[in-house]
Parts: sequence; C-alpha cells; structure tokens
Amino acid sequence: MFGDGGTLERLQDVDQHLLHKLKDIGIGSISDLATTTPPELLEDYYSNYDDATRGIDFETISHLVLKAKQKLIEDGLIQRDFSSAEKMLERRQKMAKFSTGSESFDSFLGGGIETQALTEIAGEFGSGKSQLCYTLCVTANMSSKEDNGIIYVDTENSFKAERIHQIAESRGLDSEEILKRINICKIYYSAHLEAVIRSLARYIEQYRARLVIIDSIISLHRAEFAGRETLAERQQRLNALLHRLRRLSEIYNIAIVYTNQVQAQPDSFLGNGFDSMRAAGGNIMGHASTYRVFLRKMGHNRIATMLDSPYHAYSQVKFTIGEEGIQDLEKKDGKTLAGGSECGW
Repeated sequence: MFGDGGTLERLQDVDQHLLHKLKDIGIGSISDLATTTPPELLEDYYSNYDDATRGIDFETISHLVLKAKQKLIEDGLIQRDFSSAEKMLERRQKMAKFSTGSESFDSFLGGGIETQALTEIAGEFGSGKSQLCYTLCVTANMSSKEDNGIIYVDTENSFKAERIHQIAESRGLDSEEILKRINICKIYYSAHLEAVIRSLARYIEQYRARLVIIDSIISLHRAEFAGRETLAERQQRLNALLHRLRRLSEIYNIAIVYTNQVQAQPDSFLGNGFDSMRAAGGNIMGHASTYRVFLRKMGHNRIATMLDSPYHAYSQVKFTIGEEGIQDLEKKDGKTLAGGSECGW
C-alpha cells in the first residue's frame, strides 16, 4: 500500500499561514511532515525566514509533527504507539518483498528484500553490490500488480543503464518499460547527499517509489571527512541521515537498500580475506541497518553472509552473477562462452 497521508490541509486546527510556510520550505504532505524531526524542521524554517517573520517555536513545531503522525495512525498508514504483537505480525505479513533474482538468495533473506526496513549490502569492490542493485531494479516490477517506481541514488558515478537493459532482456522483460520506472539521482558531495535525503519524501511521492537504492551510502563521507579530528562530525551526519531513511521506510512502506564499503581489520589474525575486513562506518552503521549482508568473492561466484538481523540466523548462501544479474549457481553451472572459455563476472 502506498500513501502520502494527503495534503497538509487535512490537518485540523492548524493555522493556514503556517501551512503555507511549510510548503515554502518543501514540506508537501502529511507523511513528509511526519518523517521530519522538530529540530530539522525548525532549522529549515529558520533558514528561510528572518526574525520578524518566524512566529514559530520548538513547541509549536513538535506539536505539528505529532499531529501529522497521529493523522497517519488514524488513516492506518502507520501503527499506533502501542499495539499487540499479534497485530504487528499481521502487519509484517502484508509487507512487500522484492526478489534478488536468485531463489536461494531470496530464501536466505526470508523471501527477498522487504519494505519498512533498511538493508545494508557491504563488501569489497567486485563482490556484486552494484550487480545486486541493478537486479533489484528489474525484479521489483516482475511480480507486482502495480508499477513500482524506483529511486537510484548514485554517489560513485557508476550507474550503468545498459546493464539493467541487459538484465531485463535476459529475463524476457520489457527493458524500455523497466528503465522508465527507474529515476536516477547523481550525487557529487556529502552535503548534496544529505540534502537529497532530507527532501526524499517529496521524490518518493512524485515517483511513487517502492524501492530506494543508494550506491553507496558512505563513499563521499569517507572521502571528505578524513582523519580522526573529523570522525565525530562524520558519524553524527551519517547518524542523522540513516535515521531519516528509517523513518521514510516505515511511513511510506518502502524498501531501502544501500551499499557500504569495507575497511581493513588489522587486529584479525585469521587472514582468510573475510575476517580481515569489516563494513565501514562503525557502530553508527551497524545499529541503524535492519539487515546487514556481507558479500565476498569466491572465484567467479559469490558468498553472502548475514552479519546482523533481528530475524535471521547467522547464515551464508552462495550465488553467482550472469547476464540475468544475480542468479542461482545451478542456473549458470556448465555455461561457457563461445570458444569454451568460462563465463565470469
């Protein structure tokens, strides 16, 4: 179910002049307002109006955000502050899940990439992170009765539309229709990414997105905030960004997938390539992600490991990458390129 909660005018007993000012700073719907924290909203408000025209304080803003969330609860778009575990289970059973393209990978995830969750895909270069994102762009519309819009945030200038075209054609789908549903946002610096995430609710509504992909979440922050003296600021910025994404996933009932880089773990003595690396971003990333999946290379194939999940057991699954994107090992076993050479991605 997709819902933006309706326009701000649906909120009762709110000054119309105030609603007009909220629209001026980019708050266009009740859901958009509900995903914003009072400090963020107050900062945006103050940056657009001088002292003489503000006429608003933290208490007023807090009350307004609370009223927006209450309206979403009344409309059944989000759950109440207190509800039974039985009702929570019923709500979870209605969530959409998007296939990874591999039956074994889907089974490993409990059915696929789910909505109302943040799924982190970490791994070294060439481990298949972007290939998984490309495959999700195609499979997100394979089994749904509705057209699912997709937002793809590219922070590494690595998005390749022709690869998605190839995956769709290999799966017997209309590649042109698939590409029309994917909306690309190119990001050039960390503040740009933060600004886009703060305005993401507007684009989710505009493109009726059910899947948001960020490839990658941390690359720009790692490049710009170098050295220990900037670490605290970097982590604080990442924390605000990730919590915003979590609220968006819950209120808009969308799936959010982001890739993460790795860093060396010098205190490891096992030296098997996997244990010597860990996902970048520290505890901030670990606590924010609902599911953490670590990818590593195994020849021409890949292994996915569930590092952290409130639902899944610690486990692993093998998969491979071919013209169809992510796929089961069985599908590719025995296939060769012309001339007899082995096909590998």
